Amino acid sequence: MSVEGLMALDLLAGVLAAVAWLGAGAAAATRRIRVAAGLFVLAVLASLARGGIVLALAGAGWWFVQEKLTLTLPLLAVGVIAAAVLAAPSLARAALRAGRGAPGLSEAARTESTATVPHATGAQAVENPAAGPGTAAGTGPASETRASAKAGRDAVPGAAALTRPGTVTALFGAGYAAAAGPVVTLLMGYPATWSTAVITVVLVAAAVLTTQRLLAPGTRVHGTRAAVAATVVAGLIGGGLAFLPADDVDTGRGPAAASSGTMPASNGHAAMPMSGGHAAMPMPAGHAAMPVTGGRFGAGHPAGAHAAGAAGYDRPVTALRGPAAPAPGGTVRRYELTARTATVTLSSGRKVAAWTFNGTVPGPPITATEGDLVEVRLRNADIAAGVTLHWHGYDVPAGEDGVPGLTQDGVRPGQEFVYRFRALQVGTYWYHTHEVSDKGVKMGLYGALVVTRRGPAPPGADLTLPVHTFAGRTVLGDHDRPIERRVAPGTAVRLRLVNTDNTPHRFTLAGARYRVVAVDGSDLHTPGEVDRVGLRLPAGGRYDLAFTLAAGAPVTLAVDDRVAGLRLTPDPTAPAAGATPGSSTDPTNEGDTSGETGEDGPGTVTVPDTRGWPELDLTRYGSPAGPLPYSGSTRFDRDFTMVLDQGLAVSEGRPLYAHTVNGRAFPSVPTQQVRDGDLVRMTVVNRGRETHPWHLHGHRVLVLARDGRAPTGTPLWLDTFDVRPGEVWQVAFRASNPGVWMNHCHNLSHADQGMMLMLDYEGVTTPFHGAHGG
Repeated sequence: MSVEGLMALDLLAGVLAAVAWLGAGAAAATRRIRVAAGLFVLAVLASLARGGIVLALAGAGWWFVQEKLTLTLPLLAVGVIAAAVLAAPSLARAALRAGRGAPGLSEAARTESTATVPHATGAQAVENPAAGPGTAAGTGPASETRASAKAGRDAVPGAAALTRPGTVTALFGAGYAAAAGPVVTLLMGYPATWSTAVITVVLVAAAVLTTQRLLAPGTRVHGTRAAVAATVVAGLIGGGLAFLPADDVDTGRGPAAASSGTMPASNGHAAMPMSGGHAAMPMPAGHAAMPVTGGRFGAGHPAGAHAAGAAGYDRPVTALRGPAAPAPGGTVRRYELTARTATVTLSSGRKVAAWTFNGTVPGPPITATEGDLVEVRLRNADIAAGVTLHWHGYDVPAGEDGVPGLTQDGVRPGQEFVYRFRALQVGTYWYHTHEVSDKGVKMGLYGALVVTRRGPAPPGADLTLPVHTFAGRTVLGDHDRPIERRVAPGTAVRLRLVNTDNTPHRFTLAGARYRVVAVDGSDLHTPGEVDRVGLRLPAGGRYDLAFTLAAGAPVTLAVDDRVAGLRLTPDPTAPAAGATPGSSTDPTNEGDTSGETGEDGPGTVTVPDTRGWPELDLTRYGSPAGPLPYSGSTRFDRDFTMVLDQGLAVSEGRPLYAHTVNGRAFPSVPTQQVRDGDLVRMTVVNRGRETHPWHLHGHRVLVLARDGRAPTGTPLWLDTFDVRPGEVWQVAFRASNPGVWMNHCHNLSHADQGMMLMLDYEGVTTPFHGAHGG
């Protein structure tokens, strides 16, 4: 079974155990012996099953079982043992005698047992005031009913013992302990800190004491007051632990920036102590303690406070800007983008309110040749939230990265900002706003960036197809119905697929064998031809597909097995293709010479049934390419672990159910710190129930392993990779682009809800203050 399946099964077993234990307690309290016995057995089996599931899950990694092995399973074990000692003997005797034919309780007996305190508590009978002085309870007008009740109780010897407060409370206590498992997993997430453990135990103890009080309101139990006092004190301690200061810097087990134990002051901020005295719960050998050493809700670093070098060397990110001239032989490519609100018309005629660059969605394609200088002047006409430009997947200098509050201020209405960088990476990329990016990108502030090699462009049709969702409609470019083109047979076709949405899309290509020649702008090594497979493209990711259009049947590109996005029909009368990739990146450009003819067809394009096609595993695709710069056995200078989950956290002063990294939400997630030249490994673990497309700014990463298995195909250099529920990815990179960088989930709504952090180079600071706008 997959790790995702085991995680779901663990939650199911935990809920079943809790329901069974609580049901057994309720049945025992009302003397439903057979029901109580059956639920007791079910509860024990569910509890044992949960233990077995957790052991199986432990094989996938400590991250998946940390709170289970250190907190919730021991708590459940205590509850089960207490129930077995205090309740099981009485329940077993009563059930055995009931099974030998003893009649069950009469209705009168059940009424008496629930309405009379002496029967509920096992106390002696008291005098009946209505019968007059000296009249014993059980005599007088109600004596016959009480006698009948007594006969019902005596019919099943031992049944009365089931209603003793200690017996019933033990069953309920086991239920509360069992419920703690799924509650801690779902509500608190990873990791279980000391504060989580103390608060959980306190809540279970409080529930047990309350139950005892309700079951026996007139009974004094020795030590109750002391137990209540201890519970209150422990609760206060647990609450205090939750708000202790947290570490601000995660050095990845590498050297700290300063030996004094403080983060040096920068940009007017006072030096900040690096708290180290509040350890997380124990970790087994081979697993580094998570850098969440304070309480779950402890304050993190303020925006703008970033580490300086140990020698006091400071370089502001504003000094890390692009060059003013192209590389030798290159040219300057100048673009002007104006962000404004507009109503755009899709190919179907449907009008959509959008945020646009130059009035179009997607924005104008930015193209360049290797070595060119790209200069983009961004203006904001009326986007009140502000706007920036981030070059997704392109390793620009840090000052050009377009992250508000970190590398620049957001561009407000009436303002402008000029970006410059050399086009040194060939391939398919894209740009988008990083100011309030969840909303901004959804509304249309994005466009394509394509860089081609120097030299004559190969002939053929070269189409860039950004996929986006507007109001529930899948759009390629600005087409919300199929793009139909007639192309000469024998034409070499390149499709550049760009996922600008928050969630993955599945692409299928029917009618041709093709190769996946590049991923995230990086060429693959000896990619083989495939057909009848699905391609899962992560949010923010890009795939380049190449094939030769054969005579005969058309080729259809489908999105998510339900939307026909593109159909290329062979037509011998179509003009020969001969455009450069730079001039044919926009399929809506009527002036291109890519060999396409015609407009969007008025008819409906049939979507082939591709739902059963298997997904192409890129870690097994292509072939190895000689020695790699690093592998899983390399000695790394920095080793970071990011466990992705959901749980209660505080983000920018707001308490929320957040998407978390190591139990914290931005900006409280410790900043990862590296030095220029470091070899860095990152382990990304998904404990949650949603896919997280992980994206590090400014660096490509090499995939070392997925779920412990190294790729056997082409080396995979990625800037965005999907970490599905239960998966563990290991990636590595050389720290060779100094700056302060965002490291976040590219489901931008997840990032907005806390799933992001920063990676800083020692010696680089930022003058910008205020929270990152998303």
